[in-house]
Amino acid sequence: MTARTVLHPPPPGEYAHLEPLPDPPRTPDMQQHIRIAAFDSYLRAYFADRSDVLVCGGGYLRHAADNRAERLAPDCLVAFGVNPEAIVARNGYVIGEVGKPPDFVLEVASRSTGRRDYTVKRAGYADYGVGEYWRFDHTGGRYHDAALAGDRLVNGAYEPIRINEEPDGVRWGHSPVLGLDLCWERGALRFYDPATGEYLPTPAELQDQRDAAETRAAGAESRAAIERAARLAAEAALRRLREQLRRLQAE
Repeated sequence: MTARTVLHPPPPGEYAHLEPLPDPPRTPDMQQHIRIAAFDSYLRAYFADRSDVLVCGGGYLRHAADNRAERLAPDCLVAFGVNPEAIVARNGYVIGEVGKPPDFVLEVASRSTGRRDYTVKRAGYADYGVGEYWRFDHTGGRYHDAALAGDRLVNGAYEPIRINEEPDGVRWGHSPVLGLDLCWERGALRFYDPATGEYLPTPAELQDQRDAAETRAAGAESRAAIERAARLAAEAALRRLREQLRRLQAE
């Protein structure tokens, strides 16, 4: 096995001024796009309190920016210990600039690229040094070689991550990189947090949580306003009583 060069990331913002990479060509697939957007929202919310975590997709992943022969464009990738803003400004993930490969890549099956996901892309991401590579097929394996599959990089080569199948048809595997379980359930992919024993909320659930929080905040603000008005009224009544008492004592 050829030893890999150890790269050191540049200071934040050092390469953000560079010319953005071009957008990769995309074959329209509305179902795929909707699912990618959903997975992106799950993970962005989960890692929202960390400024050094990049969750994105759709741009090129390359060793070198000027190598146009490198044409892999992950649907969703996660990288820890990086400068997200600079990578987004670059419109692509250039390993030689960032200083490390992504830690996690997920590809979503489509009619046009399904076979490439578990053949060409699997070999390519291993070469890039991506720590985990996952594949999700909402059809249950019509476009991919499996409904759900994951690989972990060991000594430069991918080894399959165990996928469990429950009696009700749910398939799931654990991602050590994310610390989450990826679960295929009736054609949908959910992320399960073993630490909390709960699924990460869907975009709709997140919106419901935000709405509920706003309602609680508005209710608390309303109660505070009522309490303040009552306090001011009580203070005014007390002042009037004191003034009346003062006048009576003066007569």
